[in-house]
Amino acid sequence: MSFKFVNRILSSCLLFLSLSNANAAVNVSHMKTYVLRLSPGDDPKVKLQAFVNENNLKAAVVLSAVGSLTKAVLRYANSDNPTTLTGHFEIVSLSGTLGSTSGSHLHLSVSDNTGKTLGGHLMDGSVIFTTLEISIGAMTDLEFKREVDPVTTYKELKVYPLNSK
Repeated sequence: MSFKFVNRILSSCLLFLSLSNANAAVNVSHMKTYVLRLSPGDDPKVKLQAFVNENNLKAAVVLSAVGSLTKAVLRYANSDNPTTLTGHFEIVSLSGTLGSTSGSHLHLSVSDNTGKTLGGHLMDGSVIFTTLEISIGAMTDLEFKREVDPVTTYKELKVYPLNSK
C-alpha cells in the first residue's frame, strides 16, 4: 500500500480536549482515518505536512506510527537548536497534531541498537531507513489553529468548530 491511504475506515466520535487558559473545553467531531506508508529516503516531517496539505486536513492527529530512520533531527526540550542523530534507529513513538493551515507539532522518540532512547520535537531533515507506517485521524468537524497564548507567550493549539473564527 505504498503511499496510498485507506478512505474512511472509521467514522466515529472523538472527544478532544482543548485547554484554554484555566478552562477545559470539549470539542466533539467525527473522524476520518488515513493509513499510509512512507518510503526509504523520505523526510517524515516534510512528507506528512505535504500529505496534510494535499488533503486539506484542518485538524488531524497521529494515531500510530512504526518504522525506522537513518537520521533523526530532534529539537530537545528547552533548546533552540536541533540535534542530528545518525545511525540506525527504531521509531518508538511519534505523536502530535497536524493541520494544513496551522502547521504541525510532532514529537518523536527513537531508540538505537542498545535500546538507548531519545526524543524531542521532530524537525525537517530526518531520513527514513526502511519504512514509516502511519495512521492519521482527521477530525472532520474541527479546525486547529496556533495562536499566541498570553501566559506562555508561544503559539499554542486552539481548537475551533469548523467554519468558526
